[in-house]
Amino acid sequence: MEKTKIGFAMCGSFCTFKSVIPQISILKDFGFDVQPIMSLTAFETDTRFGESKYFIDQIERITGNKIFKTLKEVEPIGPKQLLDLLIIEPATGNTIAKLANGIADTPVTLAAKAHLRNSRPILLGVSSNDALSGNAKNIGSLLNTKNYFFLPLRQDNCQKKPCSIVSDFSKTLEYAVAALDGIQLQPILGVSH
Repeated sequence: MEKTKIGFAMCGSFCTFKSVIPQISILKDFGFDVQPIMSLTAFETDTRFGESKYFIDQIERITGNKIFKTLKEVEPIGPKQLLDLLIIEPATGNTIAKLANGIADTPVTLAAKAHLRNSRPILLGVSSNDALSGNAKNIGSLLNTKNYFFLPLRQDNCQKKPCSIVSDFSKTLEYAVAALDGIQLQPILGVSH
């Protein structure tokens, strides 16, 4: 039997990378074959949280696969049925808005569109400063869209950033296994820290 193939797509919420990348190792240790995907912003940008080359090298070493970072690389995901599950973690407000409105102009959003053509699950790990304001309607839309599943969400700093939401990335494996079975685990909403 072939290994379950998971796409792990990362967007540019750089402050979460140190929490997200260990989840890739956990998925690999569980036995999944992980194909990394990055938005152009995530792939090319050096920030105060680290240099892009450091993250790229780490992700490719963990997965043993080259990162898909172009539209041309992700387009075959649909026609060739390359993935059983696509995880988008961190899923930024920009990506969530595009997904909710059918826009597929980045490697991550085109990967999602291509993957959905096979009616297979997508697991979202949200990290967005406008999740409870401008993006609330988009999150609500995806919560009500077939084949989308969510990691638990919580306010990450309700005093200084009252509209900001971040997922509990430590739940990635548990929620991924459930999403592969078509199950949305609960809770989705957590408590504020």
